[in-house]
Amino acid sequence: MLYSVLDAGNFFVIPGSPADVWAVEAYSKSHEKYQLRKENGFLKDEIVVVVVGSSFFYNELSWDYAVAMHDVGPLLIKYARRNSVEGSFKFVFLCGNSTDGYNDALQEVASRLGLLEHSVRHYGFNGDVNGVLLMADIVLYGSSQVEQGFPSLIVRAMTFGIPVITPDFPIIKEYVAEGAQVIFFQKDNPEGLSRAFSLFISNGKLSKFARTVASAGRLHAKNMLALDCVTRYARILENVLNFPSDALLPGPISQLQQVSWEWNLFRKEIDLGTGDILNMDEWGTSTSSRNSSVVDLLEEEFTKNITENENRSADQDTISELDWDVLHDIESSEEYERLEMEQLEERMDGTFASWDDIYRNARKSERFKFEANERDEGELERTGQPVCIYEIYSGSGAWPFLHHGSLYRGLALSSAARRLRSDDVDAVSRLHLLNYTHYRDILCEIGGMFSIANKVDNIHKRPWIGFQSWRAAGRKVSLSISAEKVLEETVQETEGDVMYFWAHLDMDGGFTRNNNDVLTFWSMCDILNGGHCRTAFEDAFRQMYGLPSHVEALPPMPEDGGCWSALHGWVMQTPSFLEFIMFSRMFVDSLDALNANSSKVNSCLLSSSELEKKHCYCRVLELLVNVWAYHSGRKMVYLDPLSGSLQEQHPIERRRGFMWMKYFNFTLLKSMDEDLAEAADDGDYPREKWLWPWTGEVHWKGIYEREREERYRQKMDKKRKMKEKMFDRLTKGYRQKTLGG
Repeated sequence: MLYSVLDAGNFFVIPGSPADVWAVEAYSKSHEKYQLRKENGFLKDEIVVVVVGSSFFYNELSWDYAVAMHDVGPLLIKYARRNSVEGSFKFVFLCGNSTDGYNDALQEVASRLGLLEHSVRHYGFNGDVNGVLLMADIVLYGSSQVEQGFPSLIVRAMTFGIPVITPDFPIIKEYVAEGAQVIFFQKDNPEGLSRAFSLFISNGKLSKFARTVASAGRLHAKNMLALDCVTRYARILENVLNFPSDALLPGPISQLQQVSWEWNLFRKEIDLGTGDILNMDEWGTSTSSRNSSVVDLLEEEFTKNITENENRSADQDTISELDWDVLHDIESSEEYERLEMEQLEERMDGTFASWDDIYRNARKSERFKFEANERDEGELERTGQPVCIYEIYSGSGAWPFLHHGSLYRGLALSSAARRLRSDDVDAVSRLHLLNYTHYRDILCEIGGMFSIANKVDNIHKRPWIGFQSWRAAGRKVSLSISAEKVLEETVQETEGDVMYFWAHLDMDGGFTRNNNDVLTFWSMCDILNGGHCRTAFEDAFRQMYGLPSHVEALPPMPEDGGCWSALHGWVMQTPSFLEFIMFSRMFVDSLDALNANSSKVNSCLLSSSELEKKHCYCRVLELLVNVWAYHSGRKMVYLDPLSGSLQEQHPIERRRGFMWMKYFNFTLLKSMDEDLAEAADDGDYPREKWLWPWTGEVHWKGIYEREREERYRQKMDKKRKMKEKMFDRLTKGYRQKTLGG
């Protein structure tokens, strides 16, 4: 298929390629115009006019060239007939194959028109096409077919510096200007063609105007198709690629300034004069006279194998009388053996299995069913491990970046995205909120943490817990084998509240520090959130604790040169994790309340970009663990993901006077959590779309007392029914029901 117009459903063709220009420049390095003319019998003073046509050719002289002969006929009569004008003109038709009788047909036409002998010649596409174009003084594009792409032969002729005359097709007028790079004539108009041709001739030689057009066309052809090609490739990438929430988006296509090819990348090959584009085949595509393309070699090998198989199968498919006899003997033998086995089985004593054996075999087959009981090796290896790291991912594209083994377990944010043959946790089944695409997108990885914290005893029974985004492996900040071993050994010996992290903030984003602009925690957060991080965090923190407007509400973060956690790559004790989730649920609820109260519909306080609106809270929630760990007095230790070395960050003794312990106190957070749970239990919602009850467990003292009263009531009802049953037996006696009654 040459163009998508032939099959609009399966092809998207991008026009434009530097191959033609590259081929011409490489060819010009090793060939000289007048030497080629001498070898082919053309004199130096003769005007050689090469007539070319469309890339679609047939076995016989094409109708395309028949129409071209009709248009070119007046030119031939005027310039190639005896004693017509001063100077000598030779018309060369470049078409078809040199061995298929094209030349005889053209010579017959020349004799009928009374043209000079040898004034009309033919060259085929199985010859040196570039040489024919280089010998030309004028190239005439005589096709009557409307092309879908800019003709390759015109590009080559312009690159050789040959003046071109062409019909006024829209695809050609789109790229070149009339009278500047080429000369146009109206299609199927011989008079217009004669007028255009006369502009290139002066006193039997090329005019000064023709040389000007050729020079301008040569400069223009070199990068003529570059912008259109690059733009269409960019449009494909824009429609195909889905960028993650933390990616820096490229600019719009309208801002593309690529107007030329990167010729410096081709220069070495052009200077060497090598490559697979020095010649063209009969379809106008580039080939090499020395090396066949990979496609041609594969096609030749495939055709050869098919031919051999067909010949072999043709010899073997003929069934003889002997084959029928052998087949009949085989069938008779099989039937005899079957009947003999049936008779033997009837004579043997059969042993019937008991119902216990049948039941036991049925249960055994159930245990071997993969859907209900099969687990990967990682689940068995995790038994007895002190820590488990949950790798959070949202699509099948993240599968290659996930780890296997005893230390890791997958956490899928979508039920459809879970890996096959693994025991990955389905976050949606544990937290119904993630069923809604909107909340799953704006919460990102922390939504998976909420699902693990929801009734955590049902899924995680280890003293330490960790998380890691699937993007950590893609950014090469995931733990190496040696670092994993150091982590497992360290947590077993650790006493007290410690947070170990291995993906630090400076690696996340690729931002560099300037000498005059120090990059702090909050400035980095602003960069990652469209410049709105501090304002949004301060407003959410103020609403969360109900602070007045004159009280400072942005927790200070030190500029001590230490690292901060990123990509949710950290490990901490399970009770500390539950405390962090308690704080995070209330903070997310406050942030969502501010976003919901915004005057703009479907707005995002943290970004104005359409893609980042979809993942509105993701980047600020990724950094939230740093604020909580720093101000709650947790020890923060950086674990080098490659070497496994440990280094404490922001030592606690240096935090004196900077920590806001009163806001991160566990007693305060617990009382706030119970107040929210009581309001949710009573149905006293502060707003219509209240997010907090949907992010995890709702539990307070009143619910516990109500559940205890319910259990006590059920226990008393059971005792009462037992007493009534015993009383009935004593008073009325025990009567056995009659059989069949």
